[in-house]
Amino acid sequence: MSHTNSSSTSRRPLLAGAAIGLLVLSTLGGCAARGPMHTGSIPTLNKPVESMNERELSGAAQKLGRAYDKNPKDAAVGMSYASVLRMTGNNDQALAVMEQVAIHNPTDRNVLSAYGKALAGAGQFDKALDAIQRSQTPDRPDWQLLSAEGAVRDQLGDTAGARAAYRQALEQRPNEPSVLSNLGMSYLLQGDLKTAETYMRSASQQPAADSRVRQNLALVVGLQGRFDEAEHIARGELSPDQAQANVAYLRAMLSQQNAWSKLSDADKATN
Repeated sequence: MSHTNSSSTSRRPLLAGAAIGLLVLSTLGGCAARGPMHTGSIPTLNKPVESMNERELSGAAQKLGRAYDKNPKDAAVGMSYASVLRMTGNNDQALAVMEQVAIHNPTDRNVLSAYGKALAGAGQFDKALDAIQRSQTPDRPDWQLLSAEGAVRDQLGDTAGARAAYRQALEQRPNEPSVLSNLGMSYLLQGDLKTAETYMRSASQQPAADSRVRQNLALVVGLQGRFDEAEHIARGELSPDQAQANVAYLRAMLSQQNAWSKLSDADKATN
């Protein structure tokens, strides 16, 4: 990949610092159920986890936590609890939960997959890759595990391996927004903002795209200095509370290492 544009090259360390947290969050942290949980012994929740605000997520974590305390061997409860914990930023606690679940369910491939995602969320990428690969079935590879593997490989600096995993996932699940967004993030981490935006914009236009996909698009648009457009994307199709949280998170990402002000000054200087 060529990086002949001087402004793009000078921003690469800044981009990596701003994006790593969001990459892990979007790829590995948001793996809770897409609908209300009502399977087996999992407590019933009133709405899909991904549409909950911070207060509602906290309540879901408490409810699932009580169920987990009653039976820490229950794989379904433990995985759901860990997913919600990751969504609320409690990655170390999510990993501790999944370690216990994995001890009690050592041959369950779904548990190994969730354990790998928890390891990645806690920054233990080598162990995460091992767990994800052990949960994969080579004869019938799972696209979600391939996408998770790609995200972990990106964090380990194996860009070629990461993109090969994403493309293999897309062969199985064409136009899957989460995979397209992850592929875009791979380019963002390398400082190729235009290619990253192409993939993320395609992801956001898919019917199954969720707020995390749009938030990734908002990030890459903001990193190119188009702040008004970025905030408009971050606020799209959300409740006022969720929109405010999205914009706040976007600004936090772009403020790392003074990213927001540096890009704003650079944008003004070129106009």
